[in-house]
This record gives sequence, structure tokens and C-alpha cells, in this order.
Amino acid sequence: MRARELLPLFAELKEGLKGLLDRILGSGKRPDTSILHRPYPVEAQRRFALELLSACGYDLEAGRLDPTAHPFEITIGPGDVRITTRYYEDFFNAGIFGTLHEMGHALYEQGLPKEHWGTPRGEAVSLGVHESQSRTWENLVGRSLGFWERFFPRAREIFASLGDVSLEDFHFAVNAVEPSLIRVEADEVTYNLHILVRLELELALFRGELSPEDLPEAWAEKYRDHLGVAPKDYKDGVMQDVHWAGGLFGYFPTYTLGNLYAAQFFQKAEAELGPLEPRFARGDFRTFLDWTRARIHAEGSRFRPRVLVERVTGEAPSARPFLAYLEKKYAALYG
Repeated sequence: MRARELLPLFAELKEGLKGLLDRILGSGKRPDTSILHRPYPVEAQRRFALELLSACGYDLEAGRLDPTAHPFEITIGPGDVRITTRYYEDFFNAGIFGTLHEMGHALYEQGLPKEHWGTPRGEAVSLGVHESQSRTWENLVGRSLGFWERFFPRAREIFASLGDVSLEDFHFAVNAVEPSLIRVEADEVTYNLHILVRLELELALFRGELSPEDLPEAWAEKYRDHLGVAPKDYKDGVMQDVHWAGGLFGYFPTYTLGNLYAAQFFQKAEAELGPLEPRFARGDFRTFLDWTRARIHAEGSRFRPRVLVERVTGEAPSARPFLAYLEKKYAALYG
């Protein structure tokens, strides 16, 4: 996707996000996120993560879960799709939502047509569509109330730290919105503002409007403008990502495209299947997974991403479904 296609999409998104963020911060409501920073034994996290993987449809006979320094999914072959996560003894989100994110990538890889392995029809179509699958399972499914109506009772059995926590308080905590400096730790509302900073700086660099020497201060200025925060050093600022150092210019927008595609696909799935959260609350993830397998995974790289989105949803890629999803979800949480 070229900059001329991205910019109108991102302009619509930026306006909607900043307005929503202002209203959330002005609501006066704040979840108690300290409940996520209690003792969570690593072995208990691993056991719970494996239960979630199995329930959601990840084939553990054709994959495995292991600890690592930074989570990733890797496909060894059509019958071997592995995922990793990282655990912190005093933080719930990293291990569990990291697992769900990588599971989304793995479900896509496990759903590609095995008979077409080694050809484009047996390969994922793009980083953006790939990210749509990981963000779907991490956020639209994994941070939904229906998901935790199903799994919170089990979480309380496994983690003694949740014994005095209600479902409502837990659900609010895992959906907390707070502007921050670090992209990979950002919530659903602010995450794409981190991406917008990077896209705008990349374009300025390549258009000759900004020199690399001036990048740190330009970064800080955009963070103040977009998120109301600014880094005190390069580590939490311009050097926090490996992408530019590795020459991966143009990569960052794929994350936001993944979020937009995810909401657009999910909206279409609900239009055809009915509300999905009640299904999740009953433990029915197969209906939704089968829908994504038939509509998205089975096509491999048969169509370019934009065409795939149009074929699945009937519309061109748009920010509107994502903004509508955020509006509905966070209006309920933050009043």
C-alpha cells in the first residue's frame, strides 16, 4: 500500500482517536490496574495460556508454546506452527495477551491450505492481514467481556491473586487507556497514535523535510502533540524500536492496517453470524474461527490485501469500523 492510499485512511483515524482519547481522559473514571501487578506464578500462567490456546482452536498437535525474550510466531512447515511468549511474575497482561496475540498469527498459518504449501495460495497475503488476525484474538476476542465471562472463573481458580477481584473490575483493568511512551505497551485507543508518529516522521525523512540528526527532537515534539507525553531519553524515544535500525522503513503502518482490517472483518462476521460475545461467553470460538478460515485463511495470497478486504466485507479498507468498535467499547467502560 502506498503513502497516497495510507494518508487519507490515517487522517480519518487520527481525528477520531484524538477525540475519543480526550473524552476518555476527561471522564474522570480510572480502572484499578494494580490488580494486574500482583503475584502471578509463571507455571500457573503457562498452564492457563495452554488452556486458552486449546479452547480457541490452536492445534497443539501441530504446534507448541515456549518462553522467550520477545514473543513471536514461526512456521516451520504446514504441520508445525510454533508460538512463544514471555512471562512476568508480577504482571498478568504480558504472558496471557502476548500468547493470544501470537496465537492469532498461528491460527492464520494453521488455516492456510496445506495442499498449496510452497505456492502463493498457501502463503499469508501480507503483514497487515497477518496482524489483523493477531489483533483480533488479542483484543476483539481476548479483551471482550464475553471472553472473560467464560474464562475469569477459571483464572480465579488458577491465580490466588484474583480471589478478591470482580469480573467487571478485571475487565476494566485489562482495557485501561493511558497515554504512554512505549508502543508495544500501548492500549487499543492510543496504540495507533504511536504508529502515526512513526509514519509522519518516515515520510518527512524520505521527502527530505527532516534530517536524521533532528529526528529525536521531532519525535519528542510529535509525542507531545499526539499523546501529551515526551521521552526523557533516546531509549524510550526514537531508539525503542528495531525497525529503522534494521532498514525496515514502511513497516510500521502494517500494525495499524491490521487493527483496521480486524475491526472490518469482525463487523462483517457479526453481520453474518450474529453477536459474537455471547458465543465467546459459552465457549464457542469455533464458529468465528471457521468463518475466518473460510473467508480469509483459505484464500492465502490469491488476492491482494485490498481486494481481499473488499471481497470479504463488501467495502474498501476503512477506519470507520475500528472507530465504531472503540466508541462502543470505551463508552461503556468510561461512561
